[in-house]
Amino acid sequence: MSYRTENIRNVALAGHSGAGKTTLFEALLHAGGALPAAGSLERGTTVSDFDPMEKARGHSLNTALASLDHGGINVNLIDTPGYADFRGPTLSAFSAVETVAIVINAATGIEYGTRRMMDYAKARNLCRLLVINRIDADPGHLAQLVEEIRETFGPECLPINLPADGGQRVVDCFFNPDGDSDLGPVAGAHQRIIDQVVEINEQVMERYLEVGEEGLSGQALHDAFEQCLREGHLVPVCFASSRTGAGVAELLELAEKLLPNPLEGNPPPFEKNGQPITATPDPAAHVIADVFKLVNDPFVGKLSVFRVFQGTVRRDSQLFIDDGRKPFKVGHLFRLKGKDHVEIDEAVAGDIAAVAKVDDIHFDAVLHDSHDEDDIRLHPLDFPKPMFGLAIEAATRGQEQKLATALHRFAEEDPGFHVEHHAELNETVIRGLGELHLRVMLERIKDRYGVAVTTRPPRIAYRETIGAAAEGHHRHKKQTGGAGQFGEVFLRVEPLARGQGFEFVDAVKGGTIPGQYLPAVEKGVRQVLHGGAVAGYPIQDVRVTVYDGKYHSVDSKEVAFVAAGKKAFLDAILKARPQVLEPIVDLTVAAPESHMGDITGQLAGKRARIHGTDAGRGGEVLVKAQVPLSELTDYAAELKGATAGRGRYDLEFSHYEPVPPQVQKQLVESWRPHHDED
Repeated sequence: MSYRTENIRNVALAGHSGAGKTTLFEALLHAGGALPAAGSLERGTTVSDFDPMEKARGHSLNTALASLDHGGINVNLIDTPGYADFRGPTLSAFSAVETVAIVINAATGIEYGTRRMMDYAKARNLCRLLVINRIDADPGHLAQLVEEIRETFGPECLPINLPADGGQRVVDCFFNPDGDSDLGPVAGAHQRIIDQVVEINEQVMERYLEVGEEGLSGQALHDAFEQCLREGHLVPVCFASSRTGAGVAELLELAEKLLPNPLEGNPPPFEKNGQPITATPDPAAHVIADVFKLVNDPFVGKLSVFRVFQGTVRRDSQLFIDDGRKPFKVGHLFRLKGKDHVEIDEAVAGDIAAVAKVDDIHFDAVLHDSHDEDDIRLHPLDFPKPMFGLAIEAATRGQEQKLATALHRFAEEDPGFHVEHHAELNETVIRGLGELHLRVMLERIKDRYGVAVTTRPPRIAYRETIGAAAEGHHRHKKQTGGAGQFGEVFLRVEPLARGQGFEFVDAVKGGTIPGQYLPAVEKGVRQVLHGGAVAGYPIQDVRVTVYDGKYHSVDSKEVAFVAAGKKAFLDAILKARPQVLEPIVDLTVAAPESHMGDITGQLAGKRARIHGTDAGRGGEVLVKAQVPLSELTDYAAELKGATAGRGRYDLEFSHYEPVPPQVQKQLVESWRPHHDED
């Protein structure tokens, strides 16, 4: 069934693990008529957790999509994983929706994942909705939880419905505000919403002050409400129980009447040739679509899931990938329902669909039907940098290619999973967002591809840089009978701000180094950049300016200037106060408050800087610190021992900073004997 753009709603369910997103996903599909009965996590019958590993573990490891029809609208729902280790797929889904519904477990309240998802959705300029789930399990704490939400996320968080009868049902505070709830009279909650909504629009406010709420049209209230959502001036709070169904129908009514459609949401941040542009959700315009999910399905091949931002994608049409010159044919077009693929004829602007067996499509590819859309990109999401690493190799000789294929496909699917190849060390390193993330990947390698692997800790991703400006010089001269080799280079190095990378500047005057040899000089410099100068680690945050040199009309060759550039750069680096940098991570530890002393004591011995603590519910405390990554090699086991298995932690890359002098001395001494220059 095809829908008009204004009748589409795209919603991602996000939040902390255990909040009940998957069971709410099932309840919504059932209430919307897409399922005859809601599935069960215990029986492994849910639509979204269809992977055998998800069934065995009882929680989501990837995003899953399904849609439902309700009141003339089509709701595309995306169920996302709650574990921090699987934020990659979760954040990818945010590029495909207008609204993020952040689910909170009524019994556990605001958790670390709740805060992170609110921050991510706000940073992406998405409409946010808070759903307090499992209200029947802990009805006595709901009033306190609402206050905690408002204190944590702001007074713009207002209930749009309220629990009644001990959480067995909910009563409406917006459409039909009448009666009482477990949290007090509905009329007061209704008035707070109206006051919040009308102040966003000057004309609506003036009309409201003149004639009151009764004088406002339903459309005026809707437009003001939707504007509040789009601008973050209102974050509706809803109550529900995915187990009993309380509040689920009301969520669908909210989606139908108040949540933004693709015409009303904030336009996605596309760029063309580096300049911002706006994709217009016009079904008649040229196609612009973005691929936000890839699945290497053993039965249908590569499945590419995309959001249509402009135009209409039709079966049997032709699309280009990025700036590719050869189109592919949309032989089959699918709508997803968990693991099932339902064939459709078209997907209009605002809709979500999938194509299969197009090998050239990659994550975040832009699909389009006209070369006018070449060089268009969706501004990339700011994904967390994967910091957990393992060096990996096939346990059995002869399976190296099979392992390489598996790693490539998993890296395609999950933007939080990276594969690095270190030729110098003959080492392949996989990196993820946590220990669980990598453990799941290792299981998938074995289950899907039959490859057993061995792992070991990788080298820490140190970097090198400089602390001062300096000049370097080298003359490369070699004579071996016939024509020789000659090249001479003078250059200057300067430190750049942290995170600025590398700049190569040609400041040669008067042709002392002919232009055709400058790329060779840069090649020599880059050889040192990759291999390091003092401890064997890549060099960053350096500007190299080549300002003079000499050449010979007969003996000068590219190879001579490669060698001269390399040695001149090394000469300058060694004079420029070389420094070894180490990665610093933001660490958040959650554990019972009784173990706080043990945690802070552990961190004090790891060169940690503790920034503060936050009290959670149920006697839990969050400890926030910045720690060198090298100090956390065995932290999972140490934390488990210190907290009797009740502690957990999350880390995210923060920045690089210089290692202590004694650490730099050890790193330099361990590398130099094996890498002395000729």
